[in-house]
Amino acid sequence: MATFISNSPAETEAIGRQLAEEIGVGSVLAFKGDLGSGKTVFVKGLVAGMGSRADVTSPTFTIVHEYRGGRVPVYHFDFFRLEQQQSISLLGLDDYFFGDGVSVIEWADRFPEFIPGQARWILFEIKSENTRAITLK
Repeated sequence: MATFISNSPAETEAIGRQLAEEIGVGSVLAFKGDLGSGKTVFVKGLVAGMGSRADVTSPTFTIVHEYRGGRVPVYHFDFFRLEQQQSISLLGLDDYFFGDGVSVIEWADRFPEFIPGQARWILFEIKSENTRAITLK
C-alpha cells in the first residue's frame, strides 16, 4: 500500500501517468472517493501515460468511455448514476475486465460485488481545497 499526496490537478495527473507504467492488459483499477476528489483527473494522467492522446471526460452519463490510441485500450466506467445491479449486469463487464485492455471504475464501491478479486483499489481523499491523498492498495 502506498499513499501519494497531490497538491494540484497536475500532480494528480502525474501520479496517474506513473501508475500507467506498472499496468497492462487485464488490469482493473477500482476507485473510491467523493465528488471532486480527483478520480477523473487521475484517469487523464493514466490514459496519457498509456500513450493515448484521447480527451478524457467523466463517463457519468454514458457509463463507459473507451480510450484507444495507446499501448492498450483503457475502459473508463462510472458507477455513480447506476441504481440497480441489473443495470451493471447488462454492461458485459467481464468482456472488458478480462479483455484486451485496462479497466478503470469510478465509484466502484457502489457495487463491489461486480469488481473482480484481482482489482487494485485506489482511494481518493480530499484533505483541503487543493490537496488530495491517493492511496493505492
